[in-house]
Amino acid sequence: MSENPTTPVTSLYVHVPFCAQKCEYCAFYSEASSGELINRYTAALVRELEIVAGDLKPKTIFFGGGTPSLLNLRQWESILRTMEKLNLLGAEEFTIESNPATVSADKCKLLRDFGVNRISMGVQSLDEKLLDRLGRIHSREQVFKSFDILRKAGFDNVNLDLMFAIPTQTMAIWRATLDEAMAMQSEHLSSYEVIYEDDTPLFHQLQAGEFSVDENLACEMYEELISRSATAGFRQYEIANFGRGEPDAHGVPTRACKHNLNYWRGGSYYGLGPSATGYVRGVRTKNWANTQLYCEQLEKGKRAIESSEELSPLRRAGETAAFGLRMNAGWPFAEFQRVTGFDLRGEWEEEIQKLLERGWAKISEDRFHLTHQGLRFADAAAEMFLR
Repeated sequence: MSENPTTPVTSLYVHVPFCAQKCEYCAFYSEASSGELINRYTAALVRELEIVAGDLKPKTIFFGGGTPSLLNLRQWESILRTMEKLNLLGAEEFTIESNPATVSADKCKLLRDFGVNRISMGVQSLDEKLLDRLGRIHSREQVFKSFDILRKAGFDNVNLDLMFAIPTQTMAIWRATLDEAMAMQSEHLSSYEVIYEDDTPLFHQLQAGEFSVDENLACEMYEELISRSATAGFRQYEIANFGRGEPDAHGVPTRACKHNLNYWRGGSYYGLGPSATGYVRGVRTKNWANTQLYCEQLEKGKRAIESSEELSPLRRAGETAAFGLRMNAGWPFAEFQRVTGFDLRGEWEEEIQKLLERGWAKISEDRFHLTHQGLRFADAAAEMFLR
């Protein structure tokens, strides 16, 4: 189904590629920062915002990274004033990812003044030794301190990001982290199993036999996460995401991340900044994953797009199916047909049957969704729907 070419895109992602130092597990495009390059990046981002602004009316904005909170007050002010001038402020949900070591009262005030209303804080662990192991620059103390600063600044929608199955992490350590995280009473929780991506220090340590992966323990930790979060009043709505608040008709709680819901439901979005991908009216773009090159292109007045490809309607629908299955609600058939123009039961009948036979999925009159066990293997299930 083609989107209306005259309707502006309502979702914006901005990638900030800088970190104080690179974490051991990170495969995202990011780099340790120098002031000069960050200034240059800020100017380039301002240019890119100006180029796409005419086609944007954001309901959700997400600054991810890297560590967006690393930008200083002057740099943030330059970006936010540009957004104000271009009529890009006023989003229903405006999220900025932050590291507990880079949260300050004056930065929080500036962000709040310009309409930022959601902060996602990369906690990862509350165990000092594990934070070290991951190469994080913050201490557990800073997590609690930063959380207090955010609350005092008026942020009433905060996500805490946690990791499990970290090398040397025991079940006892994981339980203690969960207890402390739940006690903080955040509105949202994201929690991911450590993934060993090629070209990360953690992957090389695994290859060298410095530690081994305990799949059973990882499964137990995931189960622990599910039950603890439910007890603490969170509702799981996607494999790794838990929100507070009343569920809608599809079981999605009010504090769910609206920006991510747009991804999982196959919506369009602009992606700005080095390495960012965008998806607008069936065309996927990817920016150069190189800050220097990104800046050079924008200094010449053009977007820094490395590649763009138009997806066929069927391929688009397959990807949309795969993404949506990550959600507990799965796909209501009518909604899938509305978004993609395809009938999930028709085109993917065989795949649906296989998942039902494995006990990984359930089908009802109005929807298809993965079971508790199926969600554990959602990546493998999702792969089956790609065309």
